[in-house]
Amino acid sequence: MLCALCTLKMTSSTRIFLIDNGSLRAEAVLALRGLAAQLSEQVGLHVEPVSLLHSSKVPASELGGVPARIVKSRLRQLVEAGERHFVLVPLFLGPSRAITDYLPELIAEARVMAPDLNVVVADTLAGANVEQPDLRLAEMLAAHVRKVLLRAGLESARVAMVDHGTPAEVVNRVRNAVARQLAELLKGEVAAVEPCSMERREGVAYDFNEPLLERVDQLEGWSGCDVVVALFFLLPGRHAGEAGDVAQICDALLERRGVRSTERTSLLCEHPLLIDLLADRLRAAL
Repeated sequence: MLCALCTLKMTSSTRIFLIDNGSLRAEAVLALRGLAAQLSEQVGLHVEPVSLLHSSKVPASELGGVPARIVKSRLRQLVEAGERHFVLVPLFLGPSRAITDYLPELIAEARVMAPDLNVVVADTLAGANVEQPDLRLAEMLAAHVRKVLLRAGLESARVAMVDHGTPAEVVNRVRNAVARQLAELLKGEVAAVEPCSMERREGVAYDFNEPLLERVDQLEGWSGCDVVVALFFLLPGRHAGEAGDVAQICDALLERRGVRSTERTSLLCEHPLLIDLLADRLRAAL
């Protein structure tokens, strides 16, 4: 859903932020900057990369000498300088609580300083309908899976489509809907597609995150098979980056011989369709 926290009056001074959750890893900050630069070129408007949390703690020395910015301080800085018009484009797969709860709090804080503040938060990548997410997410995953199948020479692999795991059931519904789309796109090319989580919170309230990637070999028909791990992650970092959490889980599966092989796909940020999708979200918000 397009969240108009007030009606945007598009002006030549409108500020556009591309917002991710943030990371303590420099590679994630640099990847966000790369996407913002590509999006700027695509739409012909300046798009500024800004994180919700964490990224300001990355040493500037690891970021080409340019510190990362976070929404709270950057929004305050610009409002104090007289800026009033903003479009915020979430680099989020679905309506995470960071977007539905935390971001509105930050905007409300800024509005105390400037009651005439104009802000529009664009739709997340999945779009307004979480049961029918934008097909381009599945198309990106399918393209990455096919590259792995070709590179590794796999003919009857099973696809474990993994995301981080979430406390928000609606975000899980997005993942599962994309997995259904992916299964349809890969019909006849793989043996199965199973959505799974990298991790989950304890308690029955979060059972919707099951199965976990670490136990994928316990699913019927998965023991001893070739597994393509389709990364439903946007940016590199400690989870989906090199030697990250997902890679370690895959190594553990191989060590205990739960599966025959694991191959990980590229991240969504490495597919050109992501920029097209972001551009559509931005244009719809202007």
